[in-house]
Amino acid sequence: MPHAPTNVLYLHSHDTGRYIQPYGHPLPTPNLQRLADQGILFRQAFATAATCSSSRAALITGEYPHRNGMMGLAHRGWKLRDYGDHILHTLRAAGYHSELIGEQHISDDPGVLGYDRVHDITSNHVATVAPLAVERLRAGLPEPFFLSVGFFETHRTFFEPSTIRDELYSAPPVNLPDTPAIRRDMASFKASARHLDQGIGNVLTALDENGVGERTLVICTTDHGLPFPGAKATLYDRGLGVLLILRGPGGLWGGRVVDTPVSHLDLFPTVCELAHVEPPDRLDGTSLLPLVRGEVARLHDELFAEITYHAAYEPQRAIRTDRFKYIRRFADHDGPVLANCDDGATKDELIAAGWTAWEPEREQLFDLAFDPNEMRNLVDDARVRAVADELRDRLLRWMEQTQDPLLDGPVPLPPGAWADAPDRISAAESPGVVDGAATPA
Repeated sequence: MPHAPTNVLYLHSHDTGRYIQPYGHPLPTPNLQRLADQGILFRQAFATAATCSSSRAALITGEYPHRNGMMGLAHRGWKLRDYGDHILHTLRAAGYHSELIGEQHISDDPGVLGYDRVHDITSNHVATVAPLAVERLRAGLPEPFFLSVGFFETHRTFFEPSTIRDELYSAPPVNLPDTPAIRRDMASFKASARHLDQGIGNVLTALDENGVGERTLVICTTDHGLPFPGAKATLYDRGLGVLLILRGPGGLWGGRVVDTPVSHLDLFPTVCELAHVEPPDRLDGTSLLPLVRGEVARLHDELFAEITYHAAYEPQRAIRTDRFKYIRRFADHDGPVLANCDDGATKDELIAAGWTAWEPEREQLFDLAFDPNEMRNLVDDARVRAVADELRDRLLRWMEQTQDPLLDGPVPLPPGAWADAPDRISAAESPGVVDGAATPA
């Protein structure tokens, strides 16, 4: 007999990266750890973009941001090329019911997405989102269902540190100095992550108590890396690396870890396989299930990533292999684009130390075997010149094959969209706004 389609519970957060307990970090997140113990944790999962709307749009459409149209932030006027490309419309072919609770960040108007029900709530924080998701699961959703539950945590502004111990002893990310202000900033992030974990735990408990857990695919992920300098809005692994835990039918049980690099783009075809729906031809990813079942050793020889707009225009593209990462910067602006770094104590400290005078490098090459933190640029090192040349060519071929508009020059804002000028210190500042009628300087 044919298998019934699998329910989908899509749990997603803001700006969490991989900084949770199952990835070895000193941050107790017992509910996420329990999910990892039950399911499959992907140790090397990557977003296609290190900016919020672009990353989410790629996951939910299965296409790179420059192909689906979301090359900037939805709340600043960017839109998908076609909201019919959202995965929920593909799932309708198998009779799926769809609901949205909380964060989505791919449209200013969630009504255009096409959900059967969009819950109108006043906040996307755990305290509001989790109880409503629990209520809907306990009430019994029509099956099969696609339920998107989005949490604002761990986006800034963070919660206050949970304990004085966290404030005193929390270690900053490896690329940042260990100072009291940055330790406290990190302690605040950890407090937000604990709230996120509690919300996820409550939703998972409701799913399992309602008796549908075994026939539901749980997708737990985030949009990109931590909201700290050198992570979010950069193409380093600190910006692109994401938590990804799956649990459910199709062999997604057992507390296993997968070390092969995978992409957010792989989730759309994975869901299609479990839903017994033919995936659209336009998809850029590959189903994860052959990898999980051990039928293949790897899915990708390379992963690509991009940034075009965040708060300001800062176009970059990257290619990552197991061994090397190559990043190319296309912006004409000579200094750092500080508006693309979220405001906070860590940013303030680096600005006080002279960050505004730094000049970003146009090309970067990192040997990830010896430099996993991407600190030493080897692009001009004669010993790896052939590697740089090869990756530069592969990146260009990908841009050509995917018709990246950046190849034609600066990417203009669409009508009605706006961005900060690249010399602004903060996205909260004004003036300095470039509107959709102009090409960014």
